[in-house]
Amino acid sequence: MTRALTTIGFDADDTLWQNEQFFRLTEDRFAALLADHAERDHLTERLIAAERRNVGHYGFGIKGFTLSMIETAIEVTEGRVPASVIGEILAAGREMLRHPIETLPHVTETLQSLASDYRLVLVTKGDLFDQERKLAQSGLGEMFDAVEIVSDKTAATYARVFARHGDGAERAMMVGNSLKSDVVPAIEAGGWGVFVPHALTWVLEHAEVPVESPRFREVEHLGHVLPLVREIG
Repeated sequence: MTRALTTIGFDADDTLWQNEQFFRLTEDRFAALLADHAERDHLTERLIAAERRNVGHYGFGIKGFTLSMIETAIEVTEGRVPASVIGEILAAGREMLRHPIETLPHVTETLQSLASDYRLVLVTKGDLFDQERKLAQSGLGEMFDAVEIVSDKTAATYARVFARHGDGAERAMMVGNSLKSDVVPAIEAGGWGVFVPHALTWVLEHAEVPVESPRFREVEHLGHVLPLVREIG
């Protein structure tokens, strides 16, 4: 009997470990540095606009975020931002690159339970060095049969990854906290998309819930992934 599922992909940031909280804390620090030049809401709006413009140039991750903060600081001060503030922004970026890894609940036991029966693939986007650092510190690396660090997550990405490491997207599932990056494109590639909401999600990762797709599922936390996988087969 042919199994419906042979390969399960997992997102990393805010699916396996905390990530967005460090960006929010740094945004708070950034707002304090620029408090004399812009109101918090206006500064956030300008920063998001900069990130949206820059993601195609710098990619996803802390380095692009830091450059977007510097660009925003220059904009809101009309080029008069003190060098000391630029230095503080750079220091904040470096601190983010050193933050400790905090795995989310149910991660280890879920991966351990699935590893014996399915190919597990970590599919994450962002800066190569930073993602490798976080995976190494998490202690989860040995549970995965393959790791793919990609520049973006599209239907073509998932088609390629699940063809390379599995039996194609049709017999694969992608689990993650981002509808835009983890769920919708995986379904478009022909796979299953499982949405695991996180309390903090970057605004650029928001998307419409694909409620009409028969291959869409939503679970409260990773602990519910195992029974879902068994249900699907």
